[in-house]
Amino acid sequence: GQWGPQTGPAAPWGSVARGSKLLFDVINEEGGIHGRKIKYFIRDDMYNPAQTAAVVKELVERQGVFAFVGGVSAAGGLAVKDYLAQNKVIWVGPATSVREYVFPVQPYLFSVYPLYEDEASILTKYIVDTLKIKKLGILYQNDSYGKNGLEGCKQRLATYKMALVAEIPIEPTEKDLGSQILRLKNSGAEAVLMYVNPTSAVIALKTAANVGFKPQWVSSNTLSDYPLMFKISGGLWEGVITGNFGEVPDSKNPLMVKYKAAAKRLAPEERWGTFYSAGILFADPIVEALKKAGRNISTEAVLKALNSIRDYQTIGPRINWSEKQHQGSDSIVIQKCGPNGSYIELQGWTPNDLATWKK
Repeated sequence: GQWGPQTGPAAPWGSVARGSKLLFDVINEEGGIHGRKIKYFIRDDMYNPAQTAAVVKELVERQGVFAFVGGVSAAGGLAVKDYLAQNKVIWVGPATSVREYVFPVQPYLFSVYPLYEDEASILTKYIVDTLKIKKLGILYQNDSYGKNGLEGCKQRLATYKMALVAEIPIEPTEKDLGSQILRLKNSGAEAVLMYVNPTSAVIALKTAANVGFKPQWVSSNTLSDYPLMFKISGGLWEGVITGNFGEVPDSKNPLMVKYKAAAKRLAPEERWGTFYSAGILFADPIVEALKKAGRNISTEAVLKALNSIRDYQTIGPRINWSEKQHQGSDSIVIQKCGPNGSYIELQGWTPNDLATWKK
């Protein structure tokens, strides 16, 4: 099963759950795993943690799901994390990544996605060292997602003995960001790091354009679907720098080429893009684990297989898990949005040299 915002303020992220469906459709088309087909359920939680709890309960108690994959929203995930653990339901590849998920290690939860904390640290290093920017502000969602990004940024700035010139929280549903953008402008910020949802990001850029505020915008990988962001921002996304957790959609990686062709054939109504392909890379380790577990499937057998995954890489970061370590990666790629939502790679796979969890 998977929950995700098919409607609501974060609906552009809903394609993650539909991307996982493509992976399972391809697996089933190829004969399944050890002769068995995967049955997959998607539920819309509208980016509302209370709704996440309701749909997860329904999938566990009425549909009897064996495992979950993906799942957009840090707050939504935190609302169901303990419930899934109590019911011994495996959860692989949350489509969000906060420290609270896997530290201390959660026996049933395996994270593919680099921590927002690690990503923000890497992006901040790039802003200071490569862009030579000294005045950095941050606009962050007032929840676990945004606060983890804020923390990583501050960790990195501390190594330079620098501080943010402005740190501004917003609520996910806010529609008027006039006062926040004015505060950023008045702070003298030359770059602004964003850890917000797609709707908030577009409102921020449009508001800034209206008041003549033109910093270097830098964002989490959560806004790395450039064609989409370019379109909904009316072209304002061009020039924005983001992290990314996977190969670009037009990558020549043979697996990406295979999935892109499969999407055209099996899901022609879908737009092939970063969020959609993310649904594949978050879910594919459970396919690997199901293969490794053999024909006699049990929760224990799949857990053992997941805990033995080493140097596993498909279209995302290199994943390593063990019984004592369920954070799969700390690496991102850094990219910039070019004309018409194209991808320009600025820096290849980069780990966070400050990642405390690896020491």
